[in-house]
Amino acid sequence: MKTLVLVEHDGQSVKDATLAAVTAAGKLGEVHLLVAGENVGAVAGEAAKIAGVSKVHVADDAAFGHGLAENVAPLAAELMGHHDVFVAPATTSGKNIAPRVAALLDVMQISEILSVEGPDTFTRPIYAGAAIATVKSSDAKKVITVRGTAFDKAAREGGSAEIENVASTGDKGLSNFVSAELAQSARPELTSAKVIVSGGRALGSEEQFHALIDPLADKLGAGVGASRAAVDAGYAPNDYQVGQTGKIVAPEVYVAVGISGAIQHLAGMKDSKTIVAINKDEDAPIFQVADLGLVGDLFKLVPELTEKL
Repeated sequence: MKTLVLVEHDGQSVKDATLAAVTAAGKLGEVHLLVAGENVGAVAGEAAKIAGVSKVHVADDAAFGHGLAENVAPLAAELMGHHDVFVAPATTSGKNIAPRVAALLDVMQISEILSVEGPDTFTRPIYAGAAIATVKSSDAKKVITVRGTAFDKAAREGGSAEIENVASTGDKGLSNFVSAELAQSARPELTSAKVIVSGGRALGSEEQFHALIDPLADKLGAGVGASRAAVDAGYAPNDYQVGQTGKIVAPEVYVAVGISGAIQHLAGMKDSKTIVAINKDEDAPIFQVADLGLVGDLFKLVPELTEKL
């Protein structure tokens, strides 16, 4: 089988989410990559070095400059004439492009796989991760998104793939890039951070959130996350949200401050290697998944912890 993996990039380098998708694709057969963008020679060169990749298809055109799904999906669908499986990271971009590819191929998408059980059999979470389903697809062509926390990242070095330029399918005229407002932070990005400190609604206000969470995160060199309740209350911006409707993370250490542990939040962080919970309610669900738990007033415990680090 030949797999076609969508390379997620920022125009300069390959993002980590792609590396997990490459690992998943390698369990299905020969791995080819698709690099779509404008002036992406450097990205293609980096992609060719990823271990386990045999070919990199490069579509360099202004139509792909901002990664518009309406333009990238027809390109991927056309290349699927020579591939059996389309694989995309289960990121915002991947979730935008993959369903369109599936629709163009008239097949069912298999979303956020956790493992590859066979050439047509996979596991994926359902009910916010409360259960794991094993699914088998009879489609001739398969479209899959990969949950990055479930697979090891392929090595960035060690490969020597062939780079092949492919013809652009052009601008379909269905959408236009207007602008992008990107949050800038000196802290690690959530999906790649090794340590994450997240705050919940119990912090009480935006001022308290930043006054308690930010110093602790700075001491740990950590990324900052938040529960949906904290985001909805305006304590933190949307890009901080961890959970079923936010970002799926699996850092080495996850510190949950004032987070009760609703199943939707647990779905986004329960694969973390070590989970530390700070909550005054000893019966909070978060303690059921925590490796270390501190029961007490977070307004006293967090400053003390920060001071001692």
